Amino acid sequence: MTYCVAMRLSSGMIFVSDSRTNAGVDHISSFRKLHVFQRDGERTLVLQSAGNLATTQSTLSLLRRGCEDDGAPNLMNCTSLYDVALLVGDTLRAVIQRDGEEFGGSLMLGGQIKGEAPRLFQIYPQGNFIEASTDTPYFQIGESKYGKPIIDRVLHYHTPLEQAMQCALISMDSTLASNISVGLPLDVMIYPGDSFSCEQQYHLTEKHPYFSQLRQRWSSGLLSVFSQLPPLKLEE
Repeated sequence: MTYCVAMRLSSGMIFVSDSRTNAGVDHISSFRKLHVFQRDGERTLVLQSAGNLATTQSTLSLLRRGCEDDGAPNLMNCTSLYDVALLVGDTLRAVIQRDGEEFGGSLMLGGQIKGEAPRLFQIYPQGNFIEASTDTPYFQIGESKYGKPIIDRVLHYHTPLEQAMQCALISMDSTLASNISVGLPLDVMIYPGDSFSCEQQYHLTEKHPYFSQLRQRWSSGLLSVFSQLPPLKLEE
């Protein structure tokens, strides 16, 4: 299992992914699930993956191989994020049809191509997709239920990028605390709109000082607020 969250906001985009693909008593595997395709000044594309690892790795390998063929649509020559989403969806569907529907996977595609605003898509195993909006500025894939409540309470389209990243990390922390199939390290990226840059990428381990401090502050803050709740009085 995995947990990935992506946010499209007025000032840019946020991406956070864990790296655990299998958890058990004897075996824990980690693989990167946040993948960046970059051409300076022209496009920045981010793909996040969840589901069967063989399916998502095959899909990404085919997409990378396609970038070597200038004569066919690929990640580097599509003229809009919508066209990229179509390409990614078609590739994912073809891999699943080849290998079997039981080996499913899902993807999130975000980023910006010059001439467009930043855009974010959630791509389903069937190859179809939906796009984030100002009313629904974020998507999740994988083990999403534990991290969703904090995002719903905090995030809106005009949330500053720094606060949005804090929200995404707390959402991830809630998931880490409740589900052993989601695990560190984390891959995160902050994309300021119109920057066409992938410089703000970070790899967060359990020992990362800021992430450790954030987790501790959030946990102690919750306990403090809980202790201040009004006494239980169900009968009036």
